[in-house]
This record gives sequence, C-alpha cells and structure tokens, in this order.
Amino acid sequence: MDMHGIGSHMPRTMEETMSPRLDETTAEAATSATQDTAPAPPRHPGATASEEGPGGLPELPEIPPADELSTLDSRALSRTLFDRLASLEEGTHEFAYVRNTLIELNLALVKFAASRFRSRSEPMEDIVQVGTIGLIKAIDRFELSRGVEFPTFAMPTIIGEIKRFFRDTSWSVRVPRRLQELRLDLAKAGDELAQRLDRAPTVDELSEHLGIGRDEVVEGMAASNAYTASSLDAQPEDDDSENALADRLGYEDDGIEGIEYVESLKPMIADLAPRDRRILSMRFVSDMTQSEIGEELGISQMHVSRLLSRTLVTLRKGLTSES
Repeated sequence: MDMHGIGSHMPRTMEETMSPRLDETTAEAATSATQDTAPAPPRHPGATASEEGPGGLPELPEIPPADELSTLDSRALSRTLFDRLASLEEGTHEFAYVRNTLIELNLALVKFAASRFRSRSEPMEDIVQVGTIGLIKAIDRFELSRGVEFPTFAMPTIIGEIKRFFRDTSWSVRVPRRLQELRLDLAKAGDELAQRLDRAPTVDELSEHLGIGRDEVVEGMAASNAYTASSLDAQPEDDDSENALADRLGYEDDGIEGIEYVESLKPMIADLAPRDRRILSMRFVSDMTQSEIGEELGISQMHVSRLLSRTLVTLRKGLTSES
C-alpha cells in the first residue's frame, strides 16, 4: 500500500497509529461524519484521493504491509478495522477493502494453525488455503462488542476447517462421519487403556470404556482400515527379495475354466431321466462307488457302469455340438 502523500491529519509514526488515543479519535471522527450534515471542508491545494486514507476512508490510518507489523500492532489495527467494518454496508467497495485488509493482517494465524499439521501428507499450501477459508468465516462472524480478542475467537474456526478438510479428503475409502469419529474415540481410548493396563486392550475392554456395544467397536476397528491404503506396487519392508504386493495377492483359480462347462451342462442334466440324474449325483456329488450305487438302487455294479457311461457320452456330445 502507498505510504506517501499522507495528509497532515494522519499519524506520522507506528506508535501513533496503534495508540488508544487514535482509536478514540477514529471513533469520534466516524460519529461526527455520520451526524454532521455540513459539507466537508475542501482539500488543501494539490491534495489527491489517496490522502483521504486507505480505500477512500478518511477515518482509517494508513496501513503498512502486513509483514512489517508486529503482533501487537496487527491486533490493534484489526480492532480499528473491525469497528469500521461494522458501520459499512456489505457489498460496497469500502466494505470489501476493510474485509480484505483484515484477512491480510491475520494470515499469520492461519500459518500458525497450519504448522500443527505439517506432518500430514497434504501440501502445506493446501492446508493454508483451507485455513484461510476458516479465517474468512471467523471475520464474518466476529463481533467486537463481545470483548473477545479476535485471535482467541478465530483459532478454533481455522483449526476446525483444517480438520474438516482432513476428515473429508484424507480417507482412502469414504466412510460415514459416525465411523470417522468412532475411529478417533477408539484410538484415544486404546492409548489410555494401553498405558493403564500395560498391554493392548481387548474389544470388551474398549466397549466398556466407551460405553458402546461390542459390535460397534468391531465395526469401528474395521473402518479404521479404510483410512490408509497400501500401494499394490509397494515392496515389503522386512524382506526386499519378495515381489510387490500385487504379485503376492493374485493367484490362478483353476475352477474358473470349468464355470462355462457347468453352466452349459445345467440344461442338459435337467433333460436327463430321473434315475440318470440320481446316478450322476451319487457318483460325482456324494462320491459313491459304482458298487455302493448299485446296492442303493438294487441293480448290479455292471448295470450302473453302463448307465453312467451312456449318460456321460450324451452330455459330452451335447457340449461338443454346442462348441
């Protein structure tokens, strides 16, 4: 922001800008500007619009770059800007100027909150961007009349916005919010019980500690597996000689080749005579010998062999003709 051309009515030092006397003078100037209907005194010769104050607001002090302000100076200037923001109409140029200036002055709060999450895998730029959204929400809801310092009011909103971002985006598989919160409760309860018992707690102990059902604990533990996912190309940490996870998970299922034959045989078997279907079932499902089948049906083993061979030939011809 331009620091030159400041009118004689503006403070000349940073101490004057941040002094309580300036806040009182600013409030009196704002009140008189609203109540007094007399025309404003003319500018001195050579005065420009920038001499009226930042953003065309004569009652605001000149605002230096945010990175040149100390923490105390930023807080004092923020109070002045919040007081002015309350009297401006939303949607006007002046309102946008004051609101944007408040955002710039308090970006240090966002960076401080974001530093708590630097160990996460998300880029720090994304975390700061999300935290800035929380800062804007806090500015829009803040009321100076409550007597609370803005950093105290804004920090929970900023951190809450960042945590909501991780909750909604960091899970490998999207699970309901109830299970996400249950995972956090289980992790906290597990740490407390592990310190008290000097061992990992059981499902029943977690259930009793949290006052929830055993099935709900198991469900929460299962949902925790969806928080992170291993890469299929990941190599085992303990033994570099093994192949990647994808190579160790897959296997060949010999039964897949027979699925097509089974589906083709179903209508053919349904067309067989009842006794032939029964012999097939006893031989290949119940794994009975031909002698046992003959005793069961009251026929000779040789007769069973002929009936079974005839049935298999019929089915084989049916499959061959279809192919």
